[in-house]
Amino acid sequence: MASVPQVLTFPEVKLSSSSGGRNMPVIGMGTTADPFDETALKEAVVEAISVGYRHFDTASLHKSEKPLGEAIAEAIKLGFISSRDELFISSKLWCSDAHPDLVLPAVKNSLRMLQLEYLDLYLIHWPLSAKPGKIEFPVPKDELLAMDFNSVWVAMEDCQRFGLTKSIGVCNFSCKKLENILSFATIPPSVNQVEISPLWQQQKLREFCKSKNIVVTAYSPLGAKGTRRGTHEVLDNETLKEIANAHNKTVAQVCLRWALEQGLSFVVKSFNKERMRENLHIFDWGLSLDDYKKINEIKQRRLLPKLEMVSPNGPFKSLEELWDGEI
Repeated sequence: MASVPQVLTFPEVKLSSSSGGRNMPVIGMGTTADPFDETALKEAVVEAISVGYRHFDTASLHKSEKPLGEAIAEAIKLGFISSRDELFISSKLWCSDAHPDLVLPAVKNSLRMLQLEYLDLYLIHWPLSAKPGKIEFPVPKDELLAMDFNSVWVAMEDCQRFGLTKSIGVCNFSCKKLENILSFATIPPSVNQVEISPLWQQQKLREFCKSKNIVVTAYSPLGAKGTRRGTHEVLDNETLKEIANAHNKTVAQVCLRWALEQGLSFVVKSFNKERMRENLHIFDWGLSLDDYKKINEIKQRRLLPKLEMVSPNGPFKSLEELWDGEI
């Protein structure tokens, strides 16, 4: 057995509707890879566990459940953790499974791929459904469907009641769509995972979620540079570079410290060992009022309009058009 490395401990956030009062580590590691390399992902997750990451975010769409599960088993074998219970694992329901009769089979399939008995968090990936049968992206235009939010959410609640997941939540939901869910939910969503960075701060949505005891998890807090939907504009932002230089930190550390001080949890992905460690060192310093003044003056820009939910076999529709501009 390998020697167990000394690891850092990180703050957690309480999930209001979690079974058993499960808490979520504020720092999570994303497992989306573009291009996808199963071996690299497994090695990165084992390394991440060894240095202290305990929260891992996956999705059926991203095909990362199987290698994540294998990495967890390897980390236990190596003695980096004693059991799966030391980790917080979230996965997501894809659009083609967002139908009341397919939710339970979908979460069971995710558990089978992960080789786990339960998830800590199961999320609706998008507020859209698609014709059943295939997990693919982009979704062909003629296969997109309006989601039956009530019946799908009832099935999500069943996932938690049956012990298949400790918590349930959503991704990419607006205030309006959250209000819809909350109007009939017996188990309210614990989490709303959305795009947030200093370049897209989502103040209104964050305030709404806070008022409803919904934890906001930021994805792409560094801009998802290097992916087809990502941008260099976050890490290359001159204002953020200036702040980073003043603190002798990286721009990534400034972005994550900002998210932490906003009361957010966040999912960040790097398979680079040095950057993986750097992303954890955000707790022994803070941003100044002058830093905040500068960050608040950054021009806001959403990444998602670049992300198309439909294939080019016909007219494109952006997410904004699909959601009538209300996202």
